[in-house]
Amino acid sequence: MPVWQWVKNPHVVMKELIEAWRSVDRNKIAMLLSVVPGAGHLYKHHYVAGFGILTAGNALMVFASVLLALATAGFSLILVPAAYVAAVAYSAHEAEDWHGKHKWLHVWEGSWFHRKRA
Repeated sequence: MPVWQWVKNPHVVMKELIEAWRSVDRNKIAMLLSVVPGAGHLYKHHYVAGFGILTAGNALMVFASVLLALATAGFSLILVPAAYVAAVAYSAHEAEDWHGKHKWLHVWEGSWFHRKRA
């Protein structure tokens, strides 16, 4: 679709993007997004867990790895964050996908949106 039609028909572009994303394995995407711990949970619509990991979880991980660095001659500065990211990525992969269960987040799928466009 040419770029000028995107501006003319944004609802068509959004519909094509939605169809393309339906074939994607959301578990793998969530796991990849967990390179930033908490982003994978946010992607799967686990907002409390995602924001909790992004704020408190990452702060505690930094605190624990710095504190352990004194006892392990700096080895924990690599080991603790790597184990933490791997555990959060696994948690994001195994979490239930709540995508589409929040109707107020997917307004383009609502019946009122299609009536407005018709």
